[in-house]
Amino acid sequence: MDETRAELAVLLRRLTVELDAVGQRFAEMHGLGRTDVRALVAIMDAARAGRPMTAGALGAAVELSSASVTALVDRLERVGHVERVRDEHDRRRVVLEMTPVAMAAGGEFFGGLQRDLAAAMSSYSDEELAVVRRFLEDMTEVISAHRRSEPDAPGQR
Repeated sequence: MDETRAELAVLLRRLTVELDAVGQRFAEMHGLGRTDVRALVAIMDAARAGRPMTAGALGAAVELSSASVTALVDRLERVGHVERVRDEHDRRRVVLEMTPVAMAAGGEFFGGLQRDLAAAMSSYSDEELAVVRRFLEDMTEVISAHRRSEPDAPGQR
């Protein structure tokens, strides 16, 4: 790996560590675990994309068994972050939605970060942002694939 790529890998790792710390601070402030926060993000991302989030889809997103997803959703529902709602297109299906309380808590905590990120991006051209977007999408895919892969036996690689 050349020096530039190695440096970018280090910067990407630092970014992920810092983002993880921010997420952990939010979790601690709201009495949530890491998986709880991952679930909330998955539900929020699905809502932004206009996709209903079912318990099964949530299980796939956070890599939990169906019994564990039920416990997770029960816990998030008890603390007022998620509600089970009948799908408006198929009343037999139940989907998960963030509550207004959860949206407000996320907005209050992450709103300043969002504004600061937007301000930091303001000096980049649309073309530069397109390259950054492609880079982040590609790196996210690589990292996600690595996370899902089977670990090598000690001494391999």
